[in-house]
Amino acid sequence: MDELQIYLAGDSTVCTYGKERAPQAGWGQMFPRYLKPGAVCINHAVGGRSSKSFINEGRLKAIANELKPDDYLLIQFGHNDSKPEHERRTHPFITYQDYLKQYISFARQKLANPVLVTPVQRRYFSENGRVKDTHGDYPIAVRKLATSESVPLIDLTKDTTVLLEGLGPEISKKLFMWIEPGVSHSYPYGLKDNTHFNEQGADKVAGLVCDKIKKLQLPLADFLA
Repeated sequence: MDELQIYLAGDSTVCTYGKERAPQAGWGQMFPRYLKPGAVCINHAVGGRSSKSFINEGRLKAIANELKPDDYLLIQFGHNDSKPEHERRTHPFITYQDYLKQYISFARQKLANPVLVTPVQRRYFSENGRVKDTHGDYPIAVRKLATSESVPLIDLTKDTTVLLEGLGPEISKKLFMWIEPGVSHSYPYGLKDNTHFNEQGADKVAGLVCDKIKKLQLPLADFLA
């Protein structure tokens, strides 16, 4: 029997990093830790990509060529769709949704299962300890599209908001690339990055993804530890 394949399409918060970038990690890098034998994760996520540029670079087509019936395609974009460059920028309720529909369509053509994922929150807090929203209408657009297209939704924007607010401004640094100078060979001058996860943070978010898959009662849940 063929293995169940879970494909990931996304940006730098999802992708897999080499040892030279450690301890930076995307949640897709940690996702295989939660899979039972019989399932495999194939992470196509690439840093800096939007829903638009990922397609225009032929990356969705590469996934579609490999998809087979019953496989899964998890789709998370939004971090770069608001960037000013024409190559990446999309409008939340127009082109962003139009591009996301292409992912859904490719998956369904191959009798695979698309799953929409809202973008993870960045670690920015207001004075009252609440997470500042930096994604604007993009998460809303994903939620609306999931409803209109009858696609399962993993709302990581919501779930990571709850996670970060529960930890608070200081403790939440432990999930991100906050590194003191002289601690890491890869980052000798230190780093204060509120967007990208370290291995601990990526693993935590991968766990959130798995929890939601189980709550949604997707068949994929049977392959999760």
